[in-house]
Amino acid sequence: MTTRIDTRFAALKTEGRPALVTFVMAGDPDLATGQAILEALPRAGADIIELGMPFSDPMADGVAIQLGGQRALAAGQTLRGVLGMVEDFRRKDETTPIVLMGYYNPIYIFGVDKFVAAAKEAGVDGLIIVDLPPEEDDELCLPAMAAGLNFIRLTTPTTDDKRLPAVLKNSSGFVYYVSMTGVTGAAIKSRGAVGDAVDRIKSHTDLPVAVGFGIKTAEDAADIGKHADGIVVGSVLVDAVAQSLVDGKASDTTVSAVRDLVADLAGGVKRARR
Repeated sequence: MTTRIDTRFAALKTEGRPALVTFVMAGDPDLATGQAILEALPRAGADIIELGMPFSDPMADGVAIQLGGQRALAAGQTLRGVLGMVEDFRRKDETTPIVLMGYYNPIYIFGVDKFVAAAKEAGVDGLIIVDLPPEEDDELCLPAMAAGLNFIRLTTPTTDDKRLPAVLKNSSGFVYYVSMTGVTGAAIKSRGAVGDAVDRIKSHTDLPVAVGFGIKTAEDAADIGKHADGIVVGSVLVDAVAQSLVDGKASDTTVSAVRDLVADLAGGVKRARR
């Protein structure tokens, strides 16, 4: 079964460039502005969207994304609300893939079967659940895949050749290579090492490999995009929301701050293979 994610990566391969994968927190800084940001992303050049499901205890997130999640929760965002955002988005955009990213706890409380069915119906294409290892595939991965959702795995510099096959076994859509150990938002220390790691993962799988954590500028995107099939950008976008706020509320520059940054990064991605 071909998903929107498969279709998008295939199209970009033909174009000869990596995908720009953008992460935003659903409902940050408020529900209406969050929706406007989401809808602005494809027009600005995002190829795939990761939509963060805000959670009160986000252990893998750096400060920028933690604060984005807190703003969204304070604005009244819920898991049902996140699915509603995707539904609204799909009325205007039938082709841009959306991946929900977050933690298992809210899904467990919602009910796995109910969540998988609701996500599929809303128009979600894939899931990245950072705290569910392959040993727990029965929990969510297998039901999600049976419903036609891609289940996207994180691999890190510490995922060795012995561990990789287990991580990749039920992966689909793409592999998300976390370019460093630690939390989101830090800086990449060695770009050469990232290229080597991508090559190593590709020796184990035919799936596209997207690189995230530490990509902040168009130059980063162009550089890492020489090796990777996709570039994931998150902290810098969520931080752009934070910087645009006036007295903690959205301003008339909030949507454009994110949109302009995405357009700049999209330019970097287009230069990656030239």
